[in-house]
Amino acid sequence: MISGSLVALVTPMDSRGNLDWQALDRLIEFHLAEGTDGIVAVGTSGESATLDMDEHKEVIRRVVDKVAGRVPVIAGTGANSTSEAVELTEDARSVGADACLLVTPYYNKPTQEGLYQHHKFIAEAVDIPQILYNVPGRTAVDMLPDTVARLADIDNIVGIKEATGDLQRARELIERVSDRMAVYSGDDPTAVELILLGGKGNISVTANVAPKAMHELCAAALKGDAETARRLNDMLMPLHKQLFIESNPIPAKWALYEMGLISDGLRLPLTSLSAQYRPIVREALQQCGLL
Repeated sequence: MISGSLVALVTPMDSRGNLDWQALDRLIEFHLAEGTDGIVAVGTSGESATLDMDEHKEVIRRVVDKVAGRVPVIAGTGANSTSEAVELTEDARSVGADACLLVTPYYNKPTQEGLYQHHKFIAEAVDIPQILYNVPGRTAVDMLPDTVARLADIDNIVGIKEATGDLQRARELIERVSDRMAVYSGDDPTAVELILLGGKGNISVTANVAPKAMHELCAAALKGDAETARRLNDMLMPLHKQLFIESNPIPAKWALYEMGLISDGLRLPLTSLSAQYRPIVREALQQCGLL
């Protein structure tokens, strides 16, 4: 089972928005050296919404190739078109991804039955472990625990990234499905508490800039060492908060730029971190010993 600190990796771009393959290689080596337990390629933080289909597939392939089996690679292959999600998921399987992360279909607002049928169809179409991704703050649809419990009966649906930050929801999911699937946090501030409840890790934005600390935090929580995990979480709380001062991944990419790890490129409609927020994010980096 994949567990621990799973970075929701940003996709590096140059100042014109072109993909920066050398920076991607450097980021991967940075994470492997710092103890990141797994890499999620082309999720929300990876700007999946602004990459075209070929770029999306190529980033996943390059991450798989560069990681070369040293940690698990989870490919973001969700879409609001079921056929598109199948295509991306099959391609990720073919290049050697260890699992796929499939966000709930966004914008078209399917019913709970539509969510069930969407994920069931993809799972039956592509033989690869699949992790559901529930983030209603971005998708405008909430996959309810009853639907998750139904999907947990499908053999290759092996987990869910629950990004609501609702610990009561997390507790219910763990109680209902943890014998059949892993429950991961998708909310950095509450990840420790979710893991202490029985979750298996955190798919993290903060891990982009503080991979070692996030690895240690998740490792402590997985061992049941609540004191250490909570102490590390308190230390990282400025980052947990300020990396969402504007829409993710805007602050995370700017922080990595400030750390000298990538250029400052994003793709429209995303724009660089607003000037008034830069001192705030810089201060959070300094508080966490990263500058």
